[in-house]
Amino acid sequence: MTTLPRSNLLRALSGVLLCASGVAHADVTYKCPHNNYYNSNTISAKEAKDKGCTVLEGSPITVIQGPKPRSGASGASGASPAPTGNGRIDPADQRARDSDARRILESELKREEDRLAAMKTEYNNGQPDRQGAESRNFQKYLDRVAEMKTAIARKEGDIAALKRELQKYPSQ
Repeated sequence: MTTLPRSNLLRALSGVLLCASGVAHADVTYKCPHNNYYNSNTISAKEAKDKGCTVLEGSPITVIQGPKPRSGASGASGASPAPTGNGRIDPADQRARDSDARRILESELKREEDRLAAMKTEYNNGQPDRQGAESRNFQKYLDRVAEMKTAIARKEGDIAALKRELQKYPSQ
């Protein structure tokens, strides 16, 4: 058996003691009520006990911060005009937005009215032409007529909603 010089033995023992003390004072993670997490370097064991926290065993918790929200950005695109100092948008920009919104709603209303007219023509006042197997199976015909009536009612509701929305914007 080889013997170490006394100074080397002291260094080895101090290294073992440092490792052991490092394990004893390892970074402990506490889970507190309301899903708050603290490490032993931010909260003491007494504070954790007072708050009703429990020690988490296993791997440490990793917290990744998300990107900070951009201040002043109101829309998804960066092209929208920025509000003035008092939080209002320039009246000229607002008029342009309103004009664009009205134009879009008017074109959508026209398209929906055209679709409704085509649906009413096909419906033929509740007497649409029979198709294929409907001449032999009257129930299929009745089901299709009921679906057409429901679709027409839904389309009329959509048109009414578009007209209500259009009333919110000033006419040009």
